[in-house]
Amino acid sequence: MSSTTLKRTNPTWLVVAIAGVFGLFYAYAVWNALGNLIQAAQLLTGLNALGWFIWIFATVFPIIAFGAALAIGWRRPAHHFILVMLTGLALTAVFWLNVVAYTTLNTASLLN
Repeated sequence: MSSTTLKRTNPTWLVVAIAGVFGLFYAYAVWNALGNLIQAAQLLTGLNALGWFIWIFATVFPIIAFGAALAIGWRRPAHHFILVMLTGLALTAVFWLNVVAYTTLNTASLLN
């Protein structure tokens, strides 16, 4: 074993508890994006390809960010793991604000 290999210092229950708490916030972002996707798809004119892409990616992005944060941080000490999960959540929030701003200012370009 090389000296650069990280050894897991946290018990499994602690990793699951931290991931579970942060997972709820990531799940809220997914739920919110999914709700907006459904609402936008039910408009009379419907969404074009760009609109579908933006809202589907807004739904998938928090899942990707959670998976990446989990993969990066699960073997690190608890306080590092919390910071990695918080960073992924902050990245998700910034992405969400960008999506909301773009779709609000450019609604006509997303509709058929």
